[in-house]
Amino acid sequence: MWDTGSLESQEVRSLGAVKLKGFLGTQAGFGADITLLLQIVMGGSLIAGAFLARAKRYAAHGICQTTVLLLNLLIIASFMWPSFSLQVLPGLPKHFSRQHYFVAVLHGTVGGIAELLGLYILLVAGTNIVPEAWRFRRWKLWMRIELALWLFALLIGVGMYLIWYVFMPSK
Repeated sequence: MWDTGSLESQEVRSLGAVKLKGFLGTQAGFGADITLLLQIVMGGSLIAGAFLARAKRYAAHGICQTTVLLLNLLIIASFMWPSFSLQVLPGLPKHFSRQHYFVAVLHGTVGGIAELLGLYILLVAGTNIVPEAWRFRRWKLWMRIELALWLFALLIGVGMYLIWYVFMPSK
C-alpha cells in the first residue's frame, strides 16, 4: 500500500509524513487539491458577502467575510505556508527567475497582503483595539481593495496550481 517512490501511487511519504495523492487527476497532492477547491468556494463566498453589503445586510456580510478570512488564515497556516517553506524557499535564491518559483512568490506576496489587510479591516470593524487615529473612514474603498486583492491572489493561486501540477509536473 505504501510506495515511497512515485507521485502516481495512492499515497507517498514526504519528509516522514504521509502525503495523500490528489483527487483532481493532476500531480498535486490531496492538500493542494482541497486547498484549490476551498479557495475557489471562498472566493465565491467573498463575492456573495459583497452583495450582502450592497443589500445593506451588514451583519450577514460581516459574518460571511470574517468566516472566510479566518478559514483562509487556517489554510495558510496548515497547507500554504508549510508547502511554501518546503518547496519554494529552499530553491528561491537559485531559481527565482524560473516561472513556477516566481508565480509562487507573487501568490504568497499578494495573498499575504490581502490576508493582513483583511485582518486589519476585521480589527477596525469588529473591535476597539485599533486606535481611532489608525482607523480608516472610507469603508467601501478599503473593502473593494481587499476584495480585488483577494480575487487577484486567487487567480494567481489557480495559475500557480496549473503551472506546478498540470503544465510542469516534473519541476
